Amino acid sequence: MPDGLIAPSHNARQSWMALLARATRGELETALSNLTPPPDYTLLRAPEIGLAMVRGRAGGIGNAFNLGEMTMTRCAVRLDDETHPDGLSYVVGRDTRHAELAALFDALLQLPRPTRIADELLGDIRRRIEAERRARTAETAATRVDFFTLVREQGGE
Repeated sequence: MPDGLIAPSHNARQSWMALLARATRGELETALSNLTPPPDYTLLRAPEIGLAMVRGRAGGIGNAFNLGEMTMTRCAVRLDDETHPDGLSYVVGRDTRHAELAALFDALLQLPRPTRIADELLGDIRRRIEAERRARTAETAATRVDFFTLVREQGGE
């Protein structure tokens, strides 16, 4: 950890990195355009597209098995300021700009006082994800069918 930085808790960073990965590129572009002046950064690892193996479990609890591969993009950046925090990202798909922006915001969130970014950007992403979840739940509930089985006694005739 570079001098002047306070290491974020593992859970906090894990949480914001998950949100940044699920953000839309538009959300990240808008947040970047709201930063004055825009941060200067260096690419440590330019966005790279590759594959990751997805694993599953039978019934959610059984033995793990390889389900298949999915496309992912990763990126690493370093802020060009006195603290030099490094940002990392892994995002699903082939959007190299999304990966670069997610890594940049990961670095920015490691600065000593990232409250504006955390409150605005992460809050907006959380609200969008929750609204999408509620919409899916409502759509599913509207088409729900309750099945039941009648058991008939067979008489000994």
